[in-house]
Amino acid sequence: MFYILIIAVIVFDQLSKFIIQSNMDLNSSIPLIEGLFSITYIRNTGAAFSVLQGKTIILIFIQVFVILAIFGYVIYKKKSLHWTLKTALALIAGGGLGNLIDRVYNGYVVDFIHFHFWPIFNIADISVCIGCGLLIIYVFFVEGKEINGKQI
Repeated sequence: MFYILIIAVIVFDQLSKFIIQSNMDLNSSIPLIEGLFSITYIRNTGAAFSVLQGKTIILIFIQVFVILAIFGYVIYKKKSLHWTLKTALALIAGGGLGNLIDRVYNGYVVDFIHFHFWPIFNIADISVCIGCGLLIIYVFFVEGKEINGKQI
């Protein structure tokens, strides 16, 4: 399930970006809910909230390090990982790989989901955020907890 989820995130992310790039002009916007939500095609050379804007090589190294650390951890632990942790790590790795593909091949990440009160983002970003949320839930509510001698 770990690898299938990673592949699903990458496919969905890359397909959505391909559709946006094929059907929209750069910096164009399609309002869906006036004043609240649009599909807006931009190219982001930074990380979240445009941090490290234009520092593509540094961002690639960071992403590769985190993704390799996740794979190394999962391989090291083998089947002893709780499903919540495995799902969280798969979502983080899948989202990271989706954006890494963009950075390596294009030098930027395609962003298009635009809530007008928040920076523009993409499917990979959503995957990483959900994965981080699950990781927090795992750390606070699952890790180290046992019921009748078995880890929950």
